[in-house]
Amino acid sequence: MRVVTIVSLGASAALGLAALVVAKTVLPNAAAAKATPVAVQPVTGVPVVVAAKPLKFGDRLDASALSVVHMPKNAVPEGAFASPDAVLTVDKGGAPIVLVPVAAREPMLAAKLSGPGARPSVAAEIAEGMRAYTIRVDDVTGVGGHALPGDRVDVVLMRDLTPNGETRSYVSDVVLQNVRVLAVDLNLDTAEAKPASPNTATLEVSAPDSQKLAVASEMGRLSLALRRTGSAEIAQTTPMRIGGGRAAPQAVAVRRAAPRAPEGPRLIQIVEGQSRGGSGRSRPAPAPAPAAAPSAAGASSPAAD
Repeated sequence: MRVVTIVSLGASAALGLAALVVAKTVLPNAAAAKATPVAVQPVTGVPVVVAAKPLKFGDRLDASALSVVHMPKNAVPEGAFASPDAVLTVDKGGAPIVLVPVAAREPMLAAKLSGPGARPSVAAEIAEGMRAYTIRVDDVTGVGGHALPGDRVDVVLMRDLTPNGETRSYVSDVVLQNVRVLAVDLNLDTAEAKPASPNTATLEVSAPDSQKLAVASEMGRLSLALRRTGSAEIAQTTPMRIGGGRAAPQAVAVRRAAPRAPEGPRLIQIVEGQSRGGSGRSRPAPAPAPAAAPSAAGASSPAAD
């Protein structure tokens, strides 16, 4: 009887120790899990229409390309839509066109879409208050085709001052700086990365700058200078002249005149050279005419006769 008792007591002690170990390791974790349950709360916020799949330039939207997610109100980007119908039936028109590549789950914004039922065109890409102006380029003046839609360029004018002279004289000047390229030929896809030999380049300019380009294109040869991505500085430049000779005009210049008022546009002023006979003229002439010279030495006024 004593042996059986001792064995029973030993087994009971072992089972008690095992129960104690289990209680210390398992039960606290279960109690903590019950005390602080981790529950996924539904995201509260406002509905926002996003792309259900990657979209490329020129895609026409339909319901399968859109989905709705909920975002905090203070995180909703400006121009977002609250429902797919707001995207597809704006003004009861047709489905809009994607103007820039859109990633999946990216919010659909009004700035990334054309008007309802429109087609991908340069007119939909022009910023408020700006104009699209096209100039003729080639594989050299068009930066070898490396100036693509969305890039920034400077426009340089080169003139031959002595087209019929024996000694040649050339002058170049920067007409515009930091101009956005809207399209190259008929390509206006900002995701295009393959250079091509261009024939035309369409630039986004202001109305006064379009006047500059109209005048400059008739004066000489326009070419593009590609700017580094993100570069926005305006360089201080002066006209550069190479060559010379008697056949060259005495004064031919292209410069940007200061506006008469702070809000006035900057203009290109074309100053023609004087002939040997002393007669000269200028277009336009914003400055007042100089005072008349005395008709004879010692005269008190020009009208004294």
